Amino acid sequence: MEFLVPGTPEEVWQAMATGPGNAAWFTRAEIEEKIGGQLTFHFMPGVTSGGTVTGWEPPHRFGYVEVGWAENAPPVATEISIIARSGDQCLVRMVHSLFSATDDWDDQMEGFESGWPAFIEVLRLYLAHHAGQPAASFQLSAEATGEALVVWRKLLDGLGHETADVGENWTVEAGETFFGEVVGVRQDDKQRYVLVRIDGEAPGVGLFGLYRSGETIRLSVCRFFYGKRAAETAAASEPLWQAWLDGVAKS
Repeated sequence: MEFLVPGTPEEVWQAMATGPGNAAWFTRAEIEEKIGGQLTFHFMPGVTSGGTVTGWEPPHRFGYVEVGWAENAPPVATEISIIARSGDQCLVRMVHSLFSATDDWDDQMEGFESGWPAFIEVLRLYLAHHAGQPAASFQLSAEATGEALVVWRKLLDGLGHETADVGENWTVEAGETFFGEVVGVRQDDKQRYVLVRIDGEAPGVGLFGLYRSGETIRLSVCRFFYGKRAAETAAASEPLWQAWLDGVAKS
């Protein structure tokens, strides 16, 4: 994958190759900043992925190999290159390589590719408006049943809106109360989500959506908080969002 993001190579490196940086746009993580260092991503509660740093050339090349990221899964290697471009932008190249003697995991590679775009948009928002600021985040999920479109409408209804269109101004009273602008929407047969840039005393980003995993529909809330109050605001709202998400899934 290749994509442009705002910022200097140093700013992009901080976001993509450090633990605190990953929390600003992807997920909570610990990264030992050296070749051979240990790396852990904390996804949904109880779901982690660990590995080893294999490439460390700040601020341009970062690589790692993950193991145990799924049951009986082969190792997967990730290489990230950061290249300066004009206009205070960087081109990021991200390559995943999966080491398997069979083609049983081909669908998973497609899943990697389809899962990144929403988080890349969060990365762009962070770098454009909050680069270098303290950040905190969490990812939550709940399992739902029924038709995906019906569950999607329940999710929107729970957020207090019937539709999701880019440019809409939203006031949300769910796991927390906030005001923000819809900056991204995706709806297709694989996943649906709405991306909201949030203003106020605790600015950030909210990513609310669902995706199909086999016969299961999984609802998700990913919240990113920036500024001095980021950690305390995230800690206070995480259990409230989980309770809200569980309620939507069971409704």
